[in-house]
Amino acid sequence: MSDKSSNARTVAVVGAGPVGCLAAMALAKRGWRVDLYEGRADLRLPESRENAALRSINLAMSHRGIIALQAVNPAAADRFLADAIPMHGRMVHTPKGEERTVFYDRDNQHINSIDRAVLNQGLLDEVEALPGVKLHFRHKVQNIDFDGKKMTIRDLETGQDREVHFDFCIGADGSYSVVRRQLMRVVRMDFEQKYMKDEYMELRMPPGRDADGQPTFLLHPNRLHIWPRHSFMLIALPNKDKTFTCTLFAPSIEFDKLDTVDKFLSWFEHQFPDAYRLIGADLLAKDYGRNPRCPLICTTSNPYHYKDRAIILGDAAHAMVPFYGQGLNCGLEDVRVLGTILEANGITSEKISEDPSVVDPRLASALAHYSETRHEDLVAICDLAQRNYIEMRHSVTTPMFLFKKAVDNVLYALSRRQRPSLAAFRTTLASVPFPAGYPSEWIPLYTMVTFRPDVSYAVAQRKAERQARILTALGWLTASVVGTGSVLAAIAGYQRAQRLLR
Repeated sequence: MSDKSSNARTVAVVGAGPVGCLAAMALAKRGWRVDLYEGRADLRLPESRENAALRSINLAMSHRGIIALQAVNPAAADRFLADAIPMHGRMVHTPKGEERTVFYDRDNQHINSIDRAVLNQGLLDEVEALPGVKLHFRHKVQNIDFDGKKMTIRDLETGQDREVHFDFCIGADGSYSVVRRQLMRVVRMDFEQKYMKDEYMELRMPPGRDADGQPTFLLHPNRLHIWPRHSFMLIALPNKDKTFTCTLFAPSIEFDKLDTVDKFLSWFEHQFPDAYRLIGADLLAKDYGRNPRCPLICTTSNPYHYKDRAIILGDAAHAMVPFYGQGLNCGLEDVRVLGTILEANGITSEKISEDPSVVDPRLASALAHYSETRHEDLVAICDLAQRNYIEMRHSVTTPMFLFKKAVDNVLYALSRRQRPSLAAFRTTLASVPFPAGYPSEWIPLYTMVTFRPDVSYAVAQRKAERQARILTALGWLTASVVGTGSVLAAIAGYQRAQRLLR
């Protein structure tokens, strides 16, 4: 790696997950020096991969995440998608073992199941190959002096602390962010942390064998499989090795009842008989013993920045439940949105002063603009993610949901214009966070959130609320018409019967 100009600014990126890696790539390509700090060991090491396998909720990458990756490195985005499996809809599994597909979109658009570790390892390779980037694994932030532009880092291998300097700090260190906690010492930050009443447990469905003895999928590979059971659910996402990563979501009080492996196996067989047969009692028992129950957490914060010194992105700023599959996509979109704002404000990698007390007014203004304009979107998607849990574990089984889904698609087909392509989105979003204006055509909420990166989360939520009121009114109108027709038919039948009796 070659050195950058001695006058280039240094950004300290804390957290080497997908969001931190993309942020590091974005600024390195703009000429910044980048120090990427990660408290864990290098994910690409064999022992790290084994530990990562115990926490493997697959990532569902949709258009927002793809566009964000393409904005920084189009070739890398294409390589990552080559390792993904397209999922065109939800496969709903009933207690009786029946299956029903609910497609995501009338145009057969899809989301992409990709292994968390595969994506993260690929991004680390991309970052490490860039000039001016240094990766520091097993280095944990102890404290940060934002006004002095310095932080204390502990080398976990040696136990030694050292002081490092930076011009700008990006916190992408997850739900329990150290950078966020440090920011709260100098920023009047509104912060809320909420644990959901539900937890999750990881399970794994093995591959089957075809007639030639080769590995094969036991379920349809191009579906996100759901076993909705009203207050809890099981989901399964496909992997390249023909396995499925399964995740059981249930209230904590439900998990508390399953305090022995025998109770768990009996309960699982009763609730998910088809999944029980495919996974097998032995593997279920093994996963029950080694995979912990994990909490579901939702956090919101505001503002996300401090002067020209720091900003938090991804889960560090807005941890959400995984039921809309937007955690990763939203975090990557954070990087894209920030990049367009920095570009619009003419922020370059060149230092304006060696004096840490000097504030860059343009950078400070750009970060303030990000906090002001991004907050509404982040609140919206956190709210939508929580609501979608109800849809996935319960609503998909109801006739009203299916009716509204059908009407939603009909109105979409009647009012929509030509479907924009990913290439068109990339052009549209190259220099702005989101285009001005408001989409006039009817667009289903899921389509807006998942396949329309040109529609912000907040706009999608507001538009969907108006459309939902129309759908509800149509539902009641249909029920009224059917009900009135039934009453009239009954009256007519009674009158005919009376005439026959005379």
